[in-house]
Amino acid sequence: MVDFSSRFSAQRPYSSAGSDDNLDAQLESDRGRIINSAAVRRLQQKTQVFPLEHNAAVRSRLTHSLEVQQTGRFITRTIFDKLGDDAEKYGLAGRERATESLVEMACLMHDIGNPPFGHFGEAAISRWFRDQLDQLPILNPSSLTEEEAFFTVQLKRELQSFEGNAQAIRLISQLQKLNLTYLQSACILKYTRCATDPRPDTGHPLSYLMKKPGYYFSEREFVAQMQQALKMQPGHRFALSYLMEAADDISYCLADLEDAVDKKILSTQRLKQLLIEQFAALRPQDADEKHFTDPRKTSRSFAQIIEYALQRSEQESINKDHEFFVWLRVGLIHPLVQHAADAFIEHLENIFAGDLNRALLEDDSPCHAVIETLKKVAIKHVFSVDEVKTLELQGYRILSGLLDHYRPLLMLSQAQFDELLAGSSKELLIESLLFRRLPNKHIKAYLQMRDQPVGNATLWEGYCRCRLLQDMVSGMTDQYALDEYRTLSVIG
Repeated sequence: MVDFSSRFSAQRPYSSAGSDDNLDAQLESDRGRIINSAAVRRLQQKTQVFPLEHNAAVRSRLTHSLEVQQTGRFITRTIFDKLGDDAEKYGLAGRERATESLVEMACLMHDIGNPPFGHFGEAAISRWFRDQLDQLPILNPSSLTEEEAFFTVQLKRELQSFEGNAQAIRLISQLQKLNLTYLQSACILKYTRCATDPRPDTGHPLSYLMKKPGYYFSEREFVAQMQQALKMQPGHRFALSYLMEAADDISYCLADLEDAVDKKILSTQRLKQLLIEQFAALRPQDADEKHFTDPRKTSRSFAQIIEYALQRSEQESINKDHEFFVWLRVGLIHPLVQHAADAFIEHLENIFAGDLNRALLEDDSPCHAVIETLKKVAIKHVFSVDEVKTLELQGYRILSGLLDHYRPLLMLSQAQFDELLAGSSKELLIESLLFRRLPNKHIKAYLQMRDQPVGNATLWEGYCRCRLLQDMVSGMTDQYALDEYRTLSVIG
């Protein structure tokens, strides 16, 4: 029998003497640490879809995360409503408030590791390091043993696979040291593979959970301690991370389309047509079936939900587009949340074990077809438009250019870099000026990691220095990255 109660531990990495063991009080402390963190504040100037957007109505990572937070809260409450008295059977009695807070804060944090310019920023960082790693002396020391050569391959694999989810774990545990409870930290561990390990093949029982890096080698000890504290098996998820993932899936699909309409890329009439056609292509057998029930207990087909939203918008005299999405959300989010809650309860055994090898909404259901419909329409008709492609290319050039500018710091020997640290580098004029632009907090994180060497000291220092640059660039907002690029490029 599933019993969640044993997993609700208030343990932290750095427990202070006399700390309050009351779980609700500890999670309230987590909430304050998260909301007041610089990582969350920076989300207001990071891309959701449209970089460097001046229209405040178009979503940033922060406004998107707030919407995900609300959806996560909705899913959690729906689960407890459905469980009723059975909550006690699963060790969840009296845990509704704690569970709700954990999911909400995980949703708020889920994008904090994302670099400037969104997923294209991830690709830019990954590709730059992939192109450069074999040319960096610090990652290609001579006279390596067979074991050290294998470790070099692993570290290079990680550095050329920048992943926002893994960076989020690094942010909360090392760069900002929020000292969150392991319980709260586990809720954002979306993927469970260390970045030094290869991606498993599709036949692996945890292939979905390990399809992307979930944490870096530098955070392996933190993750191991978290797994021990929460009785998690390596490669497995914590149960509540499935709810964070579902909330994100439900929220961003609709949000991206609404932003596209707000920017006049699509009209609601055109969007209606595209959505109905795409759903019918995915589920021709369900195109006219009434699978979706709204809060008024009225069942409708997918096409009827779209048509009804358009009818309501036509009755609105001021903001027709806003009204369309109000009713589209009412018609779709409620059944999607219900489906996510049902899937969570249905698979409680696997979710508790952390080995459900898929997302909650990833099944052969009409609800999954809705998610896929929204995603496919966005990919085909929003992300592919010239404006978005141009912005992505600009973001790619900015991040690649920034790393090009800072590349000289990676070409130095460890002795030369130590001269920069000591402030006695008279012959390294350019490198000295670049070094002074590095944030002190990232230099401190570099030094702390470097002082705990693993394997070959030269190789480890090189890894730490590469991580230093990735920390700096990924922590920038879109605007700051652009400003820094302009400054170093001597333009505008």
